[in-house]
Amino acid sequence: VDVTMAARKQSHLFLSPEKGTAEKIVSSGVLLILAQVLRKKSPLTSQVTLLVAEMAREAAVRERCIEAGLVTALVPLLNSPDQDQLLHTGRAIGRICFENAVQQTQLVENGVIPRLVAIMQQYPENDPLVNVCLLALCNLADVDAAREALVEVGVAEVLTYQLKRAPDAERRHLILEVLGSLGESDALKLQFVEAGVPEALSEMIRTLQGGSDTHDLCSIKVGSNLIVTLLLGDESMQKCFGEGTGMVYQDVLSWLQSSNTELQLSGALAIANFARNDSNCVKMLELGVVPHILDLLEQHVAEGDVSVQHAGLSALRNLAIPASNKVRMLEDGVTERIRTLLRSDMPPVQFKLLGTLRMMVDGQEEAASVLGKDEVLLARVMEWCEAKDHAGVRGEANRLLAALIRHSGNPEVIHTVIKADGVQHLISMATSEHVIMQNEALVALAIASAINIEAVQEPFRDSDLLPTLQKMLDNPLVAVEVKFSTLGLICSLANSSMLREQITSLNLWDTLSKLSAHTSTKLAKQADTVMAVLSETA
Repeated sequence: VDVTMAARKQSHLFLSPEKGTAEKIVSSGVLLILAQVLRKKSPLTSQVTLLVAEMAREAAVRERCIEAGLVTALVPLLNSPDQDQLLHTGRAIGRICFENAVQQTQLVENGVIPRLVAIMQQYPENDPLVNVCLLALCNLADVDAAREALVEVGVAEVLTYQLKRAPDAERRHLILEVLGSLGESDALKLQFVEAGVPEALSEMIRTLQGGSDTHDLCSIKVGSNLIVTLLLGDESMQKCFGEGTGMVYQDVLSWLQSSNTELQLSGALAIANFARNDSNCVKMLELGVVPHILDLLEQHVAEGDVSVQHAGLSALRNLAIPASNKVRMLEDGVTERIRTLLRSDMPPVQFKLLGTLRMMVDGQEEAASVLGKDEVLLARVMEWCEAKDHAGVRGEANRLLAALIRHSGNPEVIHTVIKADGVQHLISMATSEHVIMQNEALVALAIASAINIEAVQEPFRDSDLLPTLQKMLDNPLVAVEVKFSTLGLICSLANSSMLREQITSLNLWDTLSKLSAHTSTKLAKQADTVMAVLSETA
């Protein structure tokens, strides 16, 4: 067979290709010949590679190309010093292996990753060639072995450089897609931050802001989301924060004040990510981040974006974790301003609002007292305690109710909770499947009974509190720590003559006697203590 003539003839067919042309060529059996040519150094190598690349546009011939050994013949050509040869080779391999996981894995195992990065390092200004390499990385980025290989070859610097010089939206989107796929790797996250990827993204966003071009808006959305993702790594987050003076942090603050909803959302999420340790939280509060978040939340109260509200509340909740921040935030009127969100009908917002309020009153007696006496707030919390379609909202509402009593220790709060029919919710919470919630409810009930047994004895009796507690003590599946808290509550209830009568009628003594022989010495001792108290008050 005259290989030269065959290759020229087939190339000629692609001057004006018709659908099915590639399949006709393949059926001639020429693929094996082409693979042989590619394995030998020949003046035709570049032309044959171009021919294969053009044929591989048609999905129907790709499997035949693989069977003919064209992929293994093409891979060594990625070491060519000829840029045109590299371009044709990259396109041919990319098209043949498109959406073929087996072939893509083999490519990675054959070492194409270092070569792709090296080509972009050698020829950074050759846009068509860089584009082919980026497409290849995009297709291979989901292969675990590819990510591992990229950690070793300095891909972060290459992508940062290309992002800064991206000539158009198409190239920009391609780079962003590669960064997004690779950014899921913790090792690459840190490399990206050290190479200046977040700063390059921030700069790109700043350049594109203010316009209405859909491609630019898409880049802003993807770029800001990428920054949020990079902040998920602790080390990378801290580098971007830079003690509150980092360029990325400063840009994130400006996003909170942007008119672009996507930037507002990313800004709030980024602040929540920065607020993952106490020192950052304290520093951000000093730098005045809270008013920006509150302004953003108020902007979205009426028919606003639910995602932005959710993210803003997440940021506030994280910022409120350090005790010193709670005091400062309360002084700044945070609880009053976020109360406007009580009217929200969106469960995700309700859930985060309740969690934020609970965090604000944690260890804060005054704040718990103020909120606990707020009848409007409690009425809304009672509604959410009965949220049948959203277990998360229901759970957080009950936890806030218990927290108001636990942290205030205020008789007026207890009276307001009783008046709002909150007792039954706390009793139901005590039987929750979650140990933390059970203990929070039992402690709240114990505090209420210790402070004002006269006020709570009737609601407790009418709500069948003692029968509920007895069932918990008798149930072998209930956690020891929950039973311990339950016994503590019964001790408080024994101070009421009305409830003592019920204790006697329930024959609770038998239950306590069994527990006094429990394998947990702590629980057994607590049972003995309760029996002693009951004997004294009899």
